[in-house]
Amino acid sequence: MSEPSTTPVAVTGATGRLGGRVARLLADVGTPLRLLVRDPARAPELPDATVHAAPYADSDAVTEALAGVDVLFMVSASESEDRQAEHEAFVAAAARAGVGHVVYTSFLGASPEATFTLARTHAATEVDLAASGMDYTFLQDSFYMDLARAVVGEDGVIRGPAGQGRCAFVAHDDVARTAATILRDPAPHAGRAYRLTGPEALSFEEVARIISEVEGTGVRFHDETVEEAYQSRKAWNPPAWQADAWVSTYTAIAAGELDVVSRDIEAVTGVVPMTFREFLQGPGRCCAPGGATRQ
Repeated sequence: MSEPSTTPVAVTGATGRLGGRVARLLADVGTPLRLLVRDPARAPELPDATVHAAPYADSDAVTEALAGVDVLFMVSASESEDRQAEHEAFVAAAARAGVGHVVYTSFLGASPEATFTLARTHAATEVDLAASGMDYTFLQDSFYMDLARAVVGEDGVIRGPAGQGRCAFVAHDDVARTAATILRDPAPHAGRAYRLTGPEALSFEEVARIISEVEGTGVRFHDETVEEAYQSRKAWNPPAWQADAWVSTYTAIAAGELDVVSRDIEAVTGVVPMTFREFLQGPGRCCAPGGATRQ
């Protein structure tokens, strides 16, 4: 591995689960940081780090914050109807600022034809980055393990039209370790796309069984129809784009698009990613209503 750069690595999303983990891993090994956040008051206090208010859509603020930065960790923006436009603006601003290499959190199977609707936004961002003139590395994450636990209802039922489809859910910690490894020495990873998954592909019936065994509860899976899925999610009154994202989380799994087990995490970091059971037995779980967590 080459000597680490003395110029700062820029990290977006440092107030969130993934960006925050990556920033701390880099700080722990003495990497100077530039943290780009929407709310500086929520930014973590880390050694040798500066904090910059730079929302993705604010091109001038982004360009100013990234001046002199060569390596950038771009966490996908919060789920919204305008996320693709925000990404386009951010990528253009990073290129204008002279960033040399962007490591981007994409999605497994990102494609304009992907069943999971948010994966289409990731595909468009990959195209923008590849055309930007900057070097890039895509981290194509599977659905997070947080999601697999978060979708358990208060009645102990996981509901969604996933059928017998399987998904190799991945832990935030394993994605963060992979990202931090690449950010410290990005050149060997230029132009690469890594598929980041857990070590096993699980059906939701198996997810329910593992949760029940670890937590001593009676979780079960109910395979909804697509119509039932949209109806049951009306309780949260989501906008149409969000309801589509929530439901297509399950239909993408049913279609087999997430039935992928990759060894890329181990290849990059030298460590086998954790299983879903190990995740449940460890600290740091985060649960949210509705049917999807940020991807």
